[in-house]
Amino acid sequence: MAEKIRVLLAKPPLDLHSRGILVVATALRDAGMEVIYLEASPKVGLREIIQAAMQEDVDIIGMSIMSGSPGIILSKMLKIRDEMGLKHIPVVAGGIFPEEEIEELKAAGVAGIFRPGTPIESIVETVRELAASRQQS
Repeated sequence: MAEKIRVLLAKPPLDLHSRGILVVATALRDAGMEVIYLEASPKVGLREIIQAAMQEDVDIIGMSIMSGSPGIILSKMLKIRDEMGLKHIPVVAGGIFPEEEIEELKAAGVAGIFRPGTPIESIVETVRELAASRQQS
């Protein structure tokens, strides 16, 4: 039996919109995945999120970003992830992303971007595929 997929879901500090991330957390849990959810807090920055990913030995990091600066936040997060030796853990993100930033974010290393209206089944399948490719490597 394959190991249960472990997903860390988090939000950047001060990003308080949580409806979308809670819907995704429920869908991933219902699909049989283990979800670790870090609530947004001024005390939980990007470095703390990556440290939690390391401590929890997750397969995927999912970020919900509604603050209007996803490019800056995700670039910093990828840099911290890489510096901490966790480049093998894919980062996916959901939220409001300007169309012109999507290809740039993918080129920078964001493994999946989910904008409003993305079918929840598509998110679950993408996470499942990314985790499977990680577990095979």
